[in-house]
Amino acid sequence: MQIISAVSLWIIPLMIAIILVHSLWKKKPAYENFVEGGKEGIKIAISIIPFLIGMLVAITIFRASGALGFFIQLIRPVLDLIGVPAEIVPLAFIRPISGNAALGLMTDMISVHGPDSLLGRMASILQGSTDTTFYVLTVYFGAVGIKKMGDSLKVGLLADLAGISAAILIATIMFSS
Repeated sequence: MQIISAVSLWIIPLMIAIILVHSLWKKKPAYENFVEGGKEGIKIAISIIPFLIGMLVAITIFRASGALGFFIQLIRPVLDLIGVPAEIVPLAFIRPISGNAALGLMTDMISVHGPDSLLGRMASILQGSTDTTFYVLTVYFGAVGIKKMGDSLKVGLLADLAGISAAILIATIMFSS
């Protein structure tokens, strides 16, 4: 544990020192390059805003319209048959779309069911084992102008499905009474 603490304490200053030494060695202007990178970062952040707003509006409409609740009620018999709690479905469905919405759902689940409940643990594992695929594709691919993202979408959603399935399976095996 002490080694991990020491490494985590010194890793960022060490990386900064390495970058500065490398810049000196290559005779590159480190500060000017840093400022240029900051300018580029601000431009990217501004270009991402429309995509981000579009995603957030779509998520809000989907949840507020009741479509998510209708979908869950529709598949509840299948979920009961395979032993998946229906309460986890909104999190599994929203996580590939928005990390903030998923975090809100997970927080609600944990506050209602408790952090040590099966659902609390399942939600925590799911949150850590999946990514925000649609967010990444929409925001980052859109910001850099990538138009053809079909294969990336398929692979990302397949990875999310694997993460969701693993989270449910692991939590059920390890934490069911």
